[in-house]
Amino acid sequence: MDMKWTGLALLALLAGCGAGKARDAFPDPAKAYPAGGTYVNLDNLRQYAPGMSKRQIQQLLGTPQFNEGLWGVREWNYVFNFRRSVGAAPVQCQFQVQFDGNGTATGQAWKPASCAALLEPAPAPPPPAPPPAAQAPLRISADALFAFDSAELSDAGRARLDEVVRSLGGNAAQANLVVVGYTDRIGSDSYNQGLSQRRADSVRAYLVSQGVPAAAIRAEGRGNSEPLVDCADSGRGNLVACLAPNRRVEIAGIRG
Repeated sequence: MDMKWTGLALLALLAGCGAGKARDAFPDPAKAYPAGGTYVNLDNLRQYAPGMSKRQIQQLLGTPQFNEGLWGVREWNYVFNFRRSVGAAPVQCQFQVQFDGNGTATGQAWKPASCAALLEPAPAPPPPAPPPAAQAPLRISADALFAFDSAELSDAGRARLDEVVRSLGGNAAQANLVVVGYTDRIGSDSYNQGLSQRRADSVRAYLVSQGVPAAAIRAEGRGNSEPLVDCADSGRGNLVACLAPNRRVEIAGIRG
């Protein structure tokens, strides 16, 4: 056989490497080298895409495992192993890359087909649950607790606070309460600040006397800050009545 025919025979051998099986057919995985396949880097495998060259794919996935060569070969076959979690038994999959005559990847196939799902990124963890909405404080009119311009609890006021203690039930020992006193704007700021603090202290002292731990209650006065209503000066009696919503005690940490 002359050199011309010898060269043609060699080219035919290289081009036919891997021939004899139908397109998309998979070789016997027992014939893979190395035996048992490899553990592929999933991040590398996810970078594979049609349009890549054989050299690029070899850098990502390694050499094909069935002696398939480089030139004229239309398919590369791999046996890959995956672990779904640490310590889990491996899942074995066959992966095939298909090429055109120029050695450019045109597609891929899996056996079994369900192995393709292994490339999907793990679902993102659910977002953390939003923090519970801040509970609105229990708001009690100061007029229901005290006489006007007084910090001494009335009988009606003590009865109202008894209801608060009952609402705590068996949770009184674990209570974490903040008692805040407010006044209206009648009078000086300094006087109103002192009055609101004395009223908050009176409420705190009564709750402690009814079994709520002293360490579980904090009292503070905020004077005439944070008004709920704003009233025009239209005579003292009318003004006092109009500003009633601003005179209040708020207790945070319980349900009304």
